[in-house]
Amino acid sequence: MTVPVLLFASYADAFGTRKLLVPVQAPCVVADLVAALRTMPGGDRLPASPLVAVNQTFAAPDRVIGAADEVALIPPVAGG
Repeated sequence: MTVPVLLFASYADAFGTRKLLVPVQAPCVVADLVAALRTMPGGDRLPASPLVAVNQTFAAPDRVIGAADEVALIPPVAGG
């Protein structure tokens, strides 16, 4: 299965794109997807536990991802 992953800000810079197509084994959970991302060029810049959203809702590492789901990596933000 191939999961499209949207990237923003520092993650888009790290991977050199705003969208990745990540091949994973089905069934796949968020933790599996993050592990696959770490093997890609730029993946070494991910923090230990990056925030991931599935269908515009923050997702736990054990959340199952389907082929039709919208997945996004949420970069760290600073505010004041």
